[in-house]
Amino acid sequence: MEKRYESRGDTRGDSRGPRADGPGARGSRPRGKFFKGPRKKQCRFCTEENQIIDYKNVAMLRQFLSEKAKIMPRRATGNCAKHQRHLTEAMKRARVLALVPFTVE
Repeated sequence: MEKRYESRGDTRGDSRGPRADGPGARGSRPRGKFFKGPRKKQCRFCTEENQIIDYKNVAMLRQFLSEKAKIMPRRATGNCAKHQRHLTEAMKRARVLALVPFTVE
């Protein structure tokens, strides 16, 4: 005697696959007619010309460190590539001189 198993289909109620709620949707909300995405952050060093990146300015450098003393990426800080390079170099110099920690325990 042969047993036959019936297909239960997708458990989500729709058997069209993981992107059943629209093209490329992954659970995101639908974009409106005028929505163009999140605003691009402006580089604070480009907008404020008088602000310079210096390894001795510890208070300013700490704004660009995470809780674990990692250097924040450009997409999080909004810096341009040029100033992010200068910031990273200043951060590394400050770490060597023990002004900024390498890690937080």
